[in-house]
Amino acid sequence: MVIAARIRPRAAATPVAFPRTQDVALMPPTEDRAPSSAARSAGARPAGEHSTEERARSRWVPLTIGVLALAGFVVMQFTIPGRGAAPLPIDVWWHDLMVSQRTDVGLAVAWVPAVVGGTIGMILIGLALLGLFWFLRRRWDALTVALAMIVSIAVAAPAAAIIGRIRPEDSLAESVPTSFPSGHTALAATAAIVIALIVRRWYAWVLAVLWIVFMAWSRTYLAAHWLTDVVAGALLGVAAAMLVWFVMETIRLRRHPKTDEGDRTPD
Repeated sequence: MVIAARIRPRAAATPVAFPRTQDVALMPPTEDRAPSSAARSAGARPAGEHSTEERARSRWVPLTIGVLALAGFVVMQFTIPGRGAAPLPIDVWWHDLMVSQRTDVGLAVAWVPAVVGGTIGMILIGLALLGLFWFLRRRWDALTVALAMIVSIAVAAPAAAIIGRIRPEDSLAESVPTSFPSGHTALAATAAIVIALIVRRWYAWVLAVLWIVFMAWSRTYLAAHWLTDVVAGALLGVAAAMLVWFVMETIRLRRHPKTDEGDRTPD
């Protein structure tokens, strides 16, 4: 009796609930789970999501460069000698250097960007870019490319006709007195810079710079332009590309403030 009284029954063990295999597989890791409402209210954002403020701040560098390039082009437009005036000493020096370095191979290479960057070539390139971006449903980018090239042409053509600068006498290309600014270089810079702004990769900027320099060299190697002509054309192209991109990006951000940068399809 005494022994029986001292022995007490054990309490029933609480069963341990183990998660089922399928439940474990469906549970995302801690770092992959969506942030809580408290974290969101504190300003936390999922990885890869860009705030409107960050996207807006990225516009100011192109705007600054575009304004400086435009200012440089305007200064050159009012200081470069126009119709009937003698070329600048630096233009004569560079022209003589290019002519003295001419070879058959060099001329063949120089004609490549001259033909590609000509009127027909740039029309075809522009249409190809528009079709590509439109097919990829990146219509903001397609409109940006189109407007940038239109602005570049709308400024370069009247400026060349008004200034009426004489080309070098030994030009192997055009002979019309519309040397300043270089339309080939302006369009080359516009297309290259606006694509680099859209792609946003370092190699796009490297290719853009190389293409602009290649075009400028080609135009002076063929004696179609003076050195200051291609410099002014490059400044105009950079200004047109960056300022148009800034305006389009500002409009896009105001219309789609919560849209990620990869979605550039307008309504």
